[in-house]
Amino acid sequence: MNKPVVVIGMGEIGSVFARGCLRLAYPVVPVTRDMDMAVVAAEVQTPEMVIVAVGEGDLQATLALLPDVWRDRLVLLQNELLPRDWLQHGLVEPTVISVWFEKKKGIDSKVVIVSPVFGACADLLQQALATLDIPVSVVADEQAMQHELILKNLYILTTNIAGLEAGGNVRELWLEHNDLACDVAGDVLDIQEYLIDQSVNRSALIEGMLKAFDGDPEHGCMGRSAPARLARALGIADDAGLGVATLRRIAAAKT
Repeated sequence: MNKPVVVIGMGEIGSVFARGCLRLAYPVVPVTRDMDMAVVAAEVQTPEMVIVAVGEGDLQATLALLPDVWRDRLVLLQNELLPRDWLQHGLVEPTVISVWFEKKKGIDSKVVIVSPVFGACADLLQQALATLDIPVSVVADEQAMQHELILKNLYILTTNIAGLEAGGNVRELWLEHNDLACDVAGDVLDIQEYLIDQSVNRSALIEGMLKAFDGDPEHGCMGRSAPARLARALGIADDAGLGVATLRRIAAAKT
C-alpha cells in the first residue's frame, strides 16, 4: 500500500493535488486551518510527501510550525516564492512547483502553460497532475527552478500591479499599455534581483511572461490580492533602497 500524502491547506489548489494523488491510489491526509499539525504528524510520521498548499500570506507561519518528521518530503507551490522563503527555516531541498493552472470554485482546472517542478517529489507530482490532464515538466536543477519562480513572480506582480492602473486583461495590458507593463516589470525584476542577490536574464523572463500571456490572453490583470502585493513589493524596495518609481507612482495614485 502506498504511503499517505499530507496536504496542508485544502482550498481550491490543494484539492487539485489531493485529487491527483488519490487517482494514483495514495491515501490523502488533509490538514485544515483548525487542526494541529503536530497531532497529525504523530499519526503520520513517514508520508510520501507533504504538500503545503496554504496561501503565500500563511506560508511562513506554517513552515515555522512544521513538524520535524515532515521536513524531508516537503512540497511548496505558493506565488511570490523564492529560496529565501524556505532557507530561513532550515529547509534545504524541498520540492518546488510553479503552478500555472487556475482552479476556481465550481470550475475545473484551467491550464495556462506547463507547470515546472524540481525536487525529490517531482516525478510523483508530474504523475499525479497528469491524471487530471495538467501538464508538468521536471526541470534540470535548482538554478533552473529559481528562474521559473522568478518568472511566475514577474507575471503575478506585473499583471496585478499594472492592473491597478490599467485594469483589463493581460492581452490588453501588453498591447494597449505596453510602456506601463514594461516599467512595472522592470521595477519587479529590480526587486527580484535584490531578493536572490544576483542578476537575472531579463529578456528571457519577459519572453516567458509573454508566453504565459498567450496561454490565457483573457486572464484579468487585477486580482483581489493586487493591493497587498504592491504593498509587499514596496516594503521590500524600501528595505533595499530601490527606487521602483513606477510602483511608487501607482501606489501614490491609489491613496
